[in-house]
Amino acid sequence: MWHDASMKGKGIGFDLGAGAILTAGLSAWLAEAWRGNGWPVLGGVAAYTLLAAILAHIRPDRTLSGWANRVTLLRAVIVCSLAGALIEPDLFRERAGAVIALTLAALALDGLDGWLARRFDESSAFGARFDMETDAALILVLCAALWLSGLAPAWVLAIGLMRPVFVLAGLLLPWLSRPLPDRFRRKLVCVVQVGALPTALLPFLPEALRATLLAGALLALTISFALDTAWLFRHRRASQPTQWRMP
Repeated sequence: MWHDASMKGKGIGFDLGAGAILTAGLSAWLAEAWRGNGWPVLGGVAAYTLLAAILAHIRPDRTLSGWANRVTLLRAVIVCSLAGALIEPDLFRERAGAVIALTLAALALDGLDGWLARRFDESSAFGARFDMETDAALILVLCAALWLSGLAPAWVLAIGLMRPVFVLAGLLLPWLSRPLPDRFRRKLVCVVQVGALPTALLPFLPEALRATLLAGALLALTISFALDTAWLFRHRRASQPTQWRMP
């Protein structure tokens, strides 16, 4: 198609190489590496290298197939840059503005990749999974940042770990990986998470308000997972396992 013509002949290596450069650049900017703080850059590049290895392995056609997936890759670059900053947790206080700007950019791009997939008929099982896991990774990184920077207690990690634990449970209990019907409630809970976590990163937010905000996000997510788990249990004999979906 015309919108992807300029990328024909350039395999996944081109996209992944561009992503590596962007990751290094964003990580350096976030950590102000020119002041001698290079560890977050190494951490961000290491996280991206792992992602690139996984993508190169699971893409049999050796391409990301469309601009929607490339936008998702850009979101993943942001997540890797933020993950690298976890090596120096104080960055999430000292560079709060930059962290929140990157987080908001990732959230804005989350809407763009979905629009591109619909606009150019690029929807695919891989694209949906890539998008979903990028969302989950962003949430986990933000939760880790809140904890490691001292902005929130360790229980905030439950927000980020709930999705990985659910996926792992599906390996042991196949009925947990069966399809779920679309629910507006699930989308609403996602909005709550992506709104609460960046807000909680604001260093000037009163501690009580931050705790209340995060507790509300955790409660909403717990209820959502509980409702979907109950539905899956009731219908555990009705369908076959399929691609995981996020409650």
